[in-house]
Amino acid sequence: MERVAIFPGSFDPFTVGHESIVKRAIPLFDKIIIMIGFNSSKRSFFSVAKRETWINEVFKNEPKVTVQCHEGLTVDFCKQVNAQYILRGLRTSADFEFERAIAQINKKMLPKIESVFLLTMPEHTPINSTIVRDIILHGGDPSMFLPSSLDMSEFKLEK
Repeated sequence: MERVAIFPGSFDPFTVGHESIVKRAIPLFDKIIIMIGFNSSKRSFFSVAKRETWINEVFKNEPKVTVQCHEGLTVDFCKQVNAQYILRGLRTSADFEFERAIAQINKKMLPKIESVFLLTMPEHTPINSTIVRDIILHGGDPSMFLPSSLDMSEFKLEK
């Protein structure tokens, strides 16, 4: 059976920490689907289409990685694509407590699903999308926090 993992998140924007987790997980799975989750009642900083384009660009040379969008429960998406794993990155002990609770609920709703956690690289621990959005919003240079394959001019706001 093909080992399929879902890496769910809003990825608003997709950071070097996200990129690192996916790259390190590639040898573990036959296929990784980066699932951009979205909630139509929440306002995003970047459009879902833009995020999808950027993530596809980051992994354009990696056939095991694909990107899809989904609105709804992650376990429902897992059923839809026949995934057996949910991949998540852990930066801190607070992340662990939050992710543990979600993993246990997901397991209850879909017993065949296993959550796989990878620790972030130490240099990525302080990086999260909220901080990167704030840097962009205030005209800072986000390039050290975003995948180098992306065009940084797309992250500059007009003043």
